Amino acid sequence: MSTLKITKKHHRHLNNPFPSTPTYLPIIQGNLFINSQTLPPNQNSPLGKDFQLIWSTQNGGYLSISHVSHPSKSLWSTIPGQAFISAAMAETEVEESRGSFAIKDRDVHLVCDHQSIEDIILINQFDDFQLDYLDLDHLKTNSKFADSPVLIITGHIFSKRTKKWLQSSSIYRSASARYWVLFDQKENNQIGFKVKIGQPKFQLHHHPKASPSTSLGRYRRLRRKLRRHRKWKLGWCWFLTRTKGLSINSSSEEELGESNVVETALEFNRVCLTYASERNERFFGFGEQFSHMDFKGKRVPIFVQEQGIGRGDQPITFAANLVSYRAGGDWSTTYAPSPFYMTSKMRSLYLEGYNYSVFDLTQPDRVQLQIHGNAMQGRILHGNSPLEIIEHFTEAIGRPPELPEWVISGAVVGMQGGTETVLRVWDKLRTYKVPISAFWLQDWVGQRETFIGSQLWWNWEVDVTRYPGWQQLVKDLSKHYIKVMTYCNPFLALMDEKPNKRRNLFEEAKELDILVKDDRGEPYMVPNTAFDVGMLDLTHPLTANWFKQILREMVDDGVRGWMADFGEGLPVDAVLYSGEDPIAAHNRYPELWAQINREFVEEWKSHCTGKEREDPQEDLVFFMRAGFRDSPKWGMLFWEGDQMVSWQANDGIKSSVVALLSSGLSGYAFNHSDIGGYCTMHLPFIRYCRTEELLLRWMELNAFTIVFRTHEGNKPWCNSQFYSNDKTLSHFARFAKVYKAWKFYRVELVKEAAQKGSPVCRHLFLHYPNDERVQSLSYEQFLVGSEILVVPVLHKGKKNVKVHFPVGETCSWQHIWTGKTYQKQGCQAWVEAPLGYPAVFVKVGSIVGETFLRNLKNFDIL
Repeated sequence: MSTLKITKKHHRHLNNPFPSTPTYLPIIQGNLFINSQTLPPNQNSPLGKDFQLIWSTQNGGYLSISHVSHPSKSLWSTIPGQAFISAAMAETEVEESRGSFAIKDRDVHLVCDHQSIEDIILINQFDDFQLDYLDLDHLKTNSKFADSPVLIITGHIFSKRTKKWLQSSSIYRSASARYWVLFDQKENNQIGFKVKIGQPKFQLHHHPKASPSTSLGRYRRLRRKLRRHRKWKLGWCWFLTRTKGLSINSSSEEELGESNVVETALEFNRVCLTYASERNERFFGFGEQFSHMDFKGKRVPIFVQEQGIGRGDQPITFAANLVSYRAGGDWSTTYAPSPFYMTSKMRSLYLEGYNYSVFDLTQPDRVQLQIHGNAMQGRILHGNSPLEIIEHFTEAIGRPPELPEWVISGAVVGMQGGTETVLRVWDKLRTYKVPISAFWLQDWVGQRETFIGSQLWWNWEVDVTRYPGWQQLVKDLSKHYIKVMTYCNPFLALMDEKPNKRRNLFEEAKELDILVKDDRGEPYMVPNTAFDVGMLDLTHPLTANWFKQILREMVDDGVRGWMADFGEGLPVDAVLYSGEDPIAAHNRYPELWAQINREFVEEWKSHCTGKEREDPQEDLVFFMRAGFRDSPKWGMLFWEGDQMVSWQANDGIKSSVVALLSSGLSGYAFNHSDIGGYCTMHLPFIRYCRTEELLLRWMELNAFTIVFRTHEGNKPWCNSQFYSNDKTLSHFARFAKVYKAWKFYRVELVKEAAQKGSPVCRHLFLHYPNDERVQSLSYEQFLVGSEILVVPVLHKGKKNVKVHFPVGETCSWQHIWTGKTYQKQGCQAWVEAPLGYPAVFVKVGSIVGETFLRNLKNFDIL
């Protein structure tokens, strides 16, 4: 019996426009049993130098972890009398279509929901180890454990009775397995935890009326069925030598009764960790999320994939799902999730590893982490404030480097069309005195028309027919301190139909054998929108250097930045050089993609000489959309992907603010969106085209993000563009200058992000965590650093906004256009915000605010 089913839906021409919600493993709840003979009634154990664990038998028994600086505040605690470790065996179905994935939990064959605790053991390096069932030799040689006690909790998980598998009234089955939970201090603000589940043992219970021969036959059939069960494998840094028998208290022994033990080679493929939450506790983070800021009451799946087209907004989601299976996505689909959260109660936790996981927050009093595998590993964080938690989190996962100053100095002009078109638009921008950092020319590789619009030739070399005199264009722009940025991704297209190619990168990669393979050993042709492509196997040792050489040729022409697109679409049935499970590798792939690009940036800089080495204007930068937990370590700059050109909440301008703020809470310090959005739909009955009003309001919004970058969209002719008319050009010039007016502060925030992980654009919760109104905010308003408050207009036709002035601020806020001040904490006020005058405030008496206002006057904006 296979535990994994993969269903391909790429080429279905008509689909259910309302696909069912993926099914999840129901939340598992069971009882906790205590071995009173081996456990003390109460125990306070040190966890390293800075944490402590409290064990109490009150109300059925519970555990609680706290930091020694706040011993009365629980950072993590179990629910009294209830199991906190459980496991299951379940079947999985993955439905896949063009980068969209629906992971479904199917038949659940076994659940061990009850738990016993038999030992709580504190280990020091110099202790005389007396644990015959756990190999701890590595602890003796690992210097990190020299002065840090390691705490191990052991016992069994078990089911009292299971009625599946044996369709008979004469035999029923119960099961048990040993578990180990290890806590150890990682940093002075982090506790590591590991959960390992042993192999299950089954007990066959005979009904009194059943004949021995009937029972024996059914027992043998069960054995054969168990042997066919496919193993799920997960690496583990500590292993078992042998297990002890089941030891629980008398009440649970009576319920198990007499049994025949069936030894099997099965492993659990679901592990759950359950712990307490408060009813009014809000959960923030989980990477880049587009629909929600607070996830209390929801199940949050952590799996990298396409964000979807519409994501629940109608009628576009209906249309997208109809023409391509699940292409519409839903509220949970995202390019860059992260198994990390922080709460309004200053609690925080994240999972390590890359296995698919689900954070079940549907119950008001608990959290249940469900991971696909037979083990779980992660960390519990301590911090006194949200910014401190982010600092501690990014200290562990990594932080981005400081961005080159040129990319945050003026507008990044995204456009297409070839050399003459660029020169013509450049002339217009000079007429309007637009401060420009770069031209981002994604069609440098050439363009072809498909049924979804203009698309690129995915063969990473300049198309000299579309861009004649490419090197001269780059030089001419460089003389005016304007950089050229390009585009690439880890896919390679078949090039048989392209007339002017000089290289065929697909064939080169195929010859080197560095493409992801299918189960037949052939290059896996991945369906992507209108054509199929090969995908680079980033686990192959030859891939990185081969692709870095491609980047080198691009940079040698004078290019100083690029979009490193995609990274979210590794098929879950792919065959990789490393041999690793593709479902786990799927979440790691965008980090590997970022790592290759980042390594090239560092290597190129280290080999530069003369002017290129000393001049920061020559520094390289790349930006990408796909990511996972550790992506901030490797990525330099992120963007939010392909929003709809709409006002809608789940996939329009509003969602761009939610993604900006949620990602900032999750370690993505530098993020931004396409001005005006990207996805355009121009069908007979469903049309989404960028209006002038939407474009102008998105300019106002993005003038207060890390990068001010335009995009023409997938159907440029259908959209209002910055160069469409005098009004759009004037507005673009105005807000490029507004963006430049706070560059001095942006440079300061970039340094802070590189040092502490603090995002440039911040949810107000980061500075005002005790303001309950702030905790409920979504896209309505945000902070730039701590000194600028932005309340964008995100609704069609609106010319005013409702502003909340947070509780906890000692200064008043000054409206930058009128000079009016707002002094009362916690008050709300309606503020006029006509086109060109978004509601923006600075702190009264702030040096940042005063400098910003002075710069606006110097640019003739005020």
